[in-house]
Amino acid sequence: MTATLAKLCDLSQGRLDGITEDEAAKLEIAGIELNASEVGSGGIFAAVPGTRTHGAKYASQSKGVAVLTDAEGAGIIRQSGDERPILVVDSVREVMGHVASEIHGHPSESLTVIGVTGTSGKTTTTYLLEGALIAAGCNTGIIGTTGTRINGRKVPSSLTTPEAPALQRLFHEMLAEGVTHVVMEVSSHALSLGRVNGVRFNVGCFLNLSQDHLDFHNTLDEYFEAKAALFDASGPLHAPRAVICVDDDWGARMASVAAQDPAVEISTVETEHCTRTRPVDVSTAHKWTASEAKVAQNGLQRVMLSDDGGAATQLQVPLPGAFNVANAAVAWAVLDAVGHATDQAKEGLGQVRVPGRMEPIDEGQDFLAVVDYAHKPAAVSEVLATLRAQTSGRVIAVVGAGGDRDRAKRPIMGAAAAEGADFVIITDDNPRSEDPATIRRAVVQGATEAHAGATIEEIGDRSAAIKRAVEVARAGDSIVIAGKGHETGQDIGGVIHPFDDREQLGQALRDLQQTK
Repeated sequence: MTATLAKLCDLSQGRLDGITEDEAAKLEIAGIELNASEVGSGGIFAAVPGTRTHGAKYASQSKGVAVLTDAEGAGIIRQSGDERPILVVDSVREVMGHVASEIHGHPSESLTVIGVTGTSGKTTTTYLLEGALIAAGCNTGIIGTTGTRINGRKVPSSLTTPEAPALQRLFHEMLAEGVTHVVMEVSSHALSLGRVNGVRFNVGCFLNLSQDHLDFHNTLDEYFEAKAALFDASGPLHAPRAVICVDDDWGARMASVAAQDPAVEISTVETEHCTRTRPVDVSTAHKWTASEAKVAQNGLQRVMLSDDGGAATQLQVPLPGAFNVANAAVAWAVLDAVGHATDQAKEGLGQVRVPGRMEPIDEGQDFLAVVDYAHKPAAVSEVLATLRAQTSGRVIAVVGAGGDRDRAKRPIMGAAAAEGADFVIITDDNPRSEDPATIRRAVVQGATEAHAGATIEEIGDRSAAIKRAVEVARAGDSIVIAGKGHETGQDIGGVIHPFDDREQLGQALRDLQQTK
């Protein structure tokens, strides 16, 4: 059924300006975009207020037949002399996802959509699910930090969770290409900014919560509440199934949020590294427990996963680290929830590789060298603890902190590095618009004040810092280049310079081999 402007007005509970109801009932809307220049002749431009200017000021660049905006935006458009129909709403972001879903025929209702949220592990968990679902014979789409794929084919996308118009268009494209299951990262920004409004989730999945994004959310409680929107029974996003890792107190709290709707089928996951102090007060939950993992020399892990019904399965976790045992266990619980916990899925899960997540770089050296996306204090601690457990020699870490982001976590990042590593090299991450030296100073301060006994060096140039780590490494040591993972650019002063930690580390290792 075609979306008309009148139907979109009813859906968004807005009001029409510059067009009668009869005319609006005949005006068909074929698309929606946030970027005015990308709106087709039959589309509607969504003009949202920004931090510096209102999107309505760009309405003249749109070829669309109408504009969706708020009262302020409508005033700007009319003052410019633009007489096109306007759909005026209280909050464009609040309704934009529902409008986009209507325009594209509510594609998520014909898909099994799995939403994964949490501070750390979202990308890894979605990759594990994608690999398992494809092996199980499902046509699968994935949306997240490293991009979007449809049945394994990369398609252009931006943001961890795309804006609502792009997201609904992606769903529509996936459905047209035969996709049955979509696995997507759901960031707290996406939940707060309405990017996933209009999505019908089949499973909501929560991994963990630790300090991050406090430049956007004022407190950890606010950060939690943003993620809880995916599970809140009073909201439109909560799914009929929830899979929640209860290794920390935030997980136990999230399980209680999900349990507010007695119709939701809840599965909880707990591992040997559970630090939770509060009880999980969900008597009806399907409980999964992971045993202590057996770790091979190459980092592969085997873990027995048991449920409260007596079922047990052994998983091969293809990535090192206790946190990846939790990610894999959650992935398996999700597969069980959607009816695909099969031998084929298990085999697929055990073969997954995730770019920039504990990714080993091997050039024949006699020490371990990995690149990891860890850019939060808890993630840095986890990565270093993982390497410590597998390293006979020293642990060497190259870390930094991003500019224009949560400043409070910078000294905590330094402390986490100094407490987990023997040798810490503090360098630039993505300084963005800030002075790199100022950022490094805060990280160095945290590392120094930790009084952990680690050797601390400061090298601003990231390439030089990576080379230094390789130079000081000895047989039996482990190196981790933390913070940027899969990223292929470094943002310095608003300019993106080509930079890939994996390439830089590989080159440094090859140079080392040539000198021997």
